[in-house]
Amino acid sequence: MCIDCTGSMGGLLDTVKVNALKFYPDLTAKCKETGRDISELRIRVIGFRDFYADGPMAIQDSGFFNIPSQEDVFKKIVSDLQPMGGGDDPENGLEALAMAMNSEWTKGGDRRRHIIVVWSDAPTHPLRLEKCVNDYYPQDMPKDFNELTDRWEERMDPLAKRLILFTPDSSWSDISNHWNLVIHHPARAGVGLTDIDYDTIINTVVKSIQ
Repeated sequence: MCIDCTGSMGGLLDTVKVNALKFYPDLTAKCKETGRDISELRIRVIGFRDFYADGPMAIQDSGFFNIPSQEDVFKKIVSDLQPMGGGDDPENGLEALAMAMNSEWTKGGDRRRHIIVVWSDAPTHPLRLEKCVNDYYPQDMPKDFNELTDRWEERMDPLAKRLILFTPDSSWSDISNHWNLVIHHPARAGVGLTDIDYDTIINTVVKSIQ
């Protein structure tokens, strides 16, 4: 889960957090309802802001939690996310996405899914924007959008990968227009994610488990 934690998210971050916290019980209930089963669930939370404006607070990375055994820790991490910072309108969402793609994904299971969900109300800075590259900038970042695209095509498991975007059209539409296995639900930049339908996330994940 890549979650925009900048100040513009405001009360919308509370909505995203509530949805994230009930994700596991709702997902398992929906799977049971449709005759599907989840043998293992791991969730990683990457809260992102702006490396130029927010320095050490630009990324908050929880690492993976095994759910439900570590659900209490996961809930605390999500509950502690606060809307602040961000500076100018574009944020470092592409860096958060690249970090998620570089996750240590599970190799087990015969129908595994590696799903990334991004929530943001802002466009993105270009990768490696000079003013954003500092001591806090993550390692192993793609040099540009083309390299990020190559990683989606070449590093991610072609049968397992899914990307769900609740983001403005702006720079995020380059992804939905050119990458495969992407579902994009556009939000209006600077207005918030008022058009998010939480059930869409659950249904998208469940339907991907064939």
